[in-house]
Amino acid sequence: MIFINTYNAAPDFRLQEAAADNLCSKFNFLRKSVIGKSLCGRPITALTVGNRSNIALYAAAFHGSEWLNTLFMLRFLEELCVMYSEKSRFDGTNVFTALQKRGLMVIPCVNPDGVEIALNGSESCQKFKSLIDGITSNTETWQANARGVDLNHNFNAGWKALRELEKRSGINSPSATRYGGRSPFSEPETIALRNLCLRAKFRFAAAFHSQGREVYCTYQNTPESSFRLAQMFATLSGYAVSLPEGLAVGGGFKDWVIGYLKTPAITVETGLGKNPLPLSEFEGEYKRIRKALFSCALSF
Repeated sequence: MIFINTYNAAPDFRLQEAAADNLCSKFNFLRKSVIGKSLCGRPITALTVGNRSNIALYAAAFHGSEWLNTLFMLRFLEELCVMYSEKSRFDGTNVFTALQKRGLMVIPCVNPDGVEIALNGSESCQKFKSLIDGITSNTETWQANARGVDLNHNFNAGWKALRELEKRSGINSPSATRYGGRSPFSEPETIALRNLCLRAKFRFAAAFHSQGREVYCTYQNTPESSFRLAQMFATLSGYAVSLPEGLAVGGGFKDWVIGYLKTPAITVETGLGKNPLPLSEFEGEYKRIRKALFSCALSF
């Protein structure tokens, strides 16, 4: 199998867009769309293959320093498209036939400004440079969007309780991480994802974060299908199904999908170590999650 994209460079916005365009040029059945724009006007790109009336969602890089997940999504999507075009099999399943029944949308990067900040510093978001510089000089570990709002604390799922917990933890203003914003859905990135989900009615959603090699699937009245999805991913990857704690409870995309949409959803924490995970971890960790990515998309 020959890949048209390489995965030996950090995925800044230029590389992300080039990779998406390259994939769409190679595979004419792959559909590129823009679900919204970031604070700095960068498009949030979605790539879709297969049956659009029965579609699942993989979304990554909610946090800037977790950009390795963008590469996982691009690599997986490229492999998937090669198999779809060749009508080849994955673990006994004909990929073309499966995707005619179950489509998949992939958003490689929900937070393009945050990834730019983590990779290229505050200069990449000039309008917000002074705000970012006032928060930290170590932008490599930046998680928030350009306004210092943590997108995975900005969804309307237990948002008020989470904000109180943030305040008790000393997080009262824009920050590199864990500040939930002035209100739920205050940010264009979370608004874009909310509106997409309300339109698309996904059969399930998976959000990819780093790190811990864990899968989370609970929020309030968790549907049994969320537990099944989490166990499927965990079994195939060797990850553990775990319960989030403290500031990881509420406010997140997975929480909103389960709590508001009543749709199965999981959060996958890829890799082990400290964010940002290095490029040297890419091949090994991708191999670890590859079967889970394919199997959940094709058969759940």
